[in-house]
Amino acid sequence: MRKNSSHISNIFIVSASVVIVLAGIKMAASIVVPFLLALFLAIILTPLFLWLKKIGLGELFSLLSIVFLLFIIIGSLVTVVGNSIQDFSVNIPFYEEKLRTDLGNLLEQLNSFGLHIPKADIISMFQTDSIMRYIASTLKSLGSLLTNSFMIILTVTFMLMELSQFSTKLQTANRNGFKQFIEVSNKIKYYMLLKALISVATGVIVTIMLELIGVHYSVLWGLVAFLLNFIPNIGSIIAAVPAVLMALVQFNFGIAFLIAVGYIIINIVIGSIVEPKVLGKGLGLSPLVIFLSLIFWGWLLGSIGMLLSIPLTIMIKITLDSQPNTRWISIMLGTGKDTQSIK
Repeated sequence: MRKNSSHISNIFIVSASVVIVLAGIKMAASIVVPFLLALFLAIILTPLFLWLKKIGLGELFSLLSIVFLLFIIIGSLVTVVGNSIQDFSVNIPFYEEKLRTDLGNLLEQLNSFGLHIPKADIISMFQTDSIMRYIASTLKSLGSLLTNSFMIILTVTFMLMELSQFSTKLQTANRNGFKQFIEVSNKIKYYMLLKALISVATGVIVTIMLELIGVHYSVLWGLVAFLLNFIPNIGSIIAAVPAVLMALVQFNFGIAFLIAVGYIIINIVIGSIVEPKVLGKGLGLSPLVIFLSLIFWGWLLGSIGMLLSIPLTIMIKITLDSQPNTRWISIMLGTGKDTQSIK
């Protein structure tokens, strides 16, 4: 009886601790989000940093090269994306009116075929102003994050500087833990690097497709496709919405449908063929876990948390998979298929 009471007490203590930690993270989201972004960037850039050191550049010049590269990439994104977001926000009233008019014309055309669709009710349900303004507010949060990227770059720099020292300190403190840490960190590095490269390829392909068709802000929608590609299954669908709406505003339903088909083809080729072969199916998450991760991390860290949700959950899954007593949780988070794990 006493043993059961002690077990129940431990459960309550752990549950209360988790709630307190989550509340602290939510209150400090403005600090946690840039730190997590810096951590992901450091993980992705670590192989490049180690390679530059290996070819003889030395730690200082390798670090300076990466910082210079980050400044060029982020500076270019701030310039291009910032102007696009500002221009898009200014033109929102025009886009809203155009979408409302196109929807009204479509409903009238359907009614001419004898469908008798209530035009006013449908237009009131399909609130174009809310959709466009939500897209604009999300893009503005992304733009503000890019403009405040100096601290992220600085944090990445210190993380890379600490890399070799941290490994030495961990090996000295705990040799058994060091081996396990290296194994888990290599898996996380492998996943993040390949996922980032696949996402870059997705963003570039989307940008080229939209540029060839002539859709406005093609670079911006390519960046959105790059970011949302980190969210399996539904990320590409969400990424297609602003580009399809923009094509609808600029052109007509035919061009918008063509772009939607293009997104579907890109998603099938990259998401269903390329990714499983490159990353390995063992890192898959069940659709329910993906959906719950979006809700949880979005609630905890805001809109940027939704973008980070799947990488964070994958990192947790890899860590759980490394321990025999927690491997069952990793299996429960997965797709349930007997597939290869990441090497």
